[in-house]
Amino acid sequence: MQSRITSQNSQVERPLRADARRNYDLLVAAADAAFTEHGAGASLEDIARRAGVGIGTLYRHFPTREALLAKVLDDSNAAMAARAAELEMVSPPTAALVAWLEAMIGHSTTYFGLSKSFAAGMADSCSEMGTSCQALSAAGARLLARAQAAGELRDDVDICDLVMAVHAAAWAAEQLSDPTAAQRLITMLVDGLHVEAPRRAIARKPSRRTRRTRR
Repeated sequence: MQSRITSQNSQVERPLRADARRNYDLLVAAADAAFTEHGAGASLEDIARRAGVGIGTLYRHFPTREALLAKVLDDSNAAMAARAAELEMVSPPTAALVAWLEAMIGHSTTYFGLSKSFAAGMADSCSEMGTSCQALSAAGARLLARAQAAGELRDDVDICDLVMAVHAAAWAAEQLSDPTAAQRLITMLVDGLHVEAPRRAIARKPSRRTRRTRR
């Protein structure tokens, strides 16, 4: 039994053959082009045609749409994690977090409809997209913890909620065809998370009913 398990593991970890690697790379490039043109819901059959392979080959390499999306986003996910580390070193705590969340908006709208796939990934931590979401959340969590440690943001804020809010704001911006809507929503959100949120004093005139004339 042990030898069988070892054999199976060695087969899983074995590098792809040259022709299989070529098909893999062609599928990733074709998917990027199709997602850019048609959004995250682009036809998988069309992606296979663009790559010059059959749909069966696509599914052998990428069993689900989310697996393909996650692979296509590998480089941009790594860039987002690196951006978080950079901001942590050079920017004030809350400013660093806000800058990263704003960058996340752009990341979530790399392809039309991508925010929906990200949200689904956050709900399924075992999927390839879920793994990507976890890595991004971990990068943002360090920025959030830094702002909380500085006493700038409430300590009951959770990074998963913030990231989910980013995806929701990105989705709203897509539906409204208003690229600035997401940033406005995130700005309002973070403003409300400050430990001492600014409040405007409201000047009220005394009611006539409360005025009393002494005689």
